[in-house]
Amino acid sequence: MKKLMLLTSMLVFGLAISNAQEIKFGAKAGVNFASLGGDLKDVDGRTSFHIGAVAEIVISQQFSFQPELVYSSQGFKVNGTDYTIGVAIDVEQTLKLEYINLPLMAKFYVAEQFAIEAGPQIGFLVAAKSKIESTSNGTSESNTEDVKDFYKGIDFGLGAGVSYKLENGLFFGARYNLGLSNISENGNAEIADDFETQNNVIQVSVGYFF
Repeated sequence: MKKLMLLTSMLVFGLAISNAQEIKFGAKAGVNFASLGGDLKDVDGRTSFHIGAVAEIVISQQFSFQPELVYSSQGFKVNGTDYTIGVAIDVEQTLKLEYINLPLMAKFYVAEQFAIEAGPQIGFLVAAKSKIESTSNGTSESNTEDVKDFYKGIDFGLGAGVSYKLENGLFFGARYNLGLSNISENGNAEIADDFETQNNVIQVSVGYFF
């Protein structure tokens, strides 16, 4: 399925370029509300950010194709309490997954400036760090570990959302990115062989077309 998605995305991109009436370039940035789905339970979302470049390839008055190149900080948080010899230890773990994402969005303008959009997304993992903070009797400790080996280097997903573009080039968008592939690197001592997790991210953006 992953190869089919990649080939289909490349074909759509090529067709869009060949039929373009106009190409606009811009930049975007915004907030992420990220978490992980699948077998991982009882975790909280992580609020972070994304920033990147966009291009809108205008096919017709109602339809455009919008490829993007976006740096996206994702992951999750989890809080809990451990007890050691009757002493309570509050523990917070933050998993930071840093991706370079390539969304390939088809945009349909249902009104002059308002569009709905959907399309596949390919993500490339550039860093993964787990930070554990523990607090007991007013004393805090923090430890950060590189966990990139526990996660796959490529992620596939599907995005859907809405956007509104002003005549001066300023635009606003909201999108949900649903992970379709298992990002856990199975076969190591940290997780079971059949453990699966997927990226789930809500993004709210503001950008500008030059």
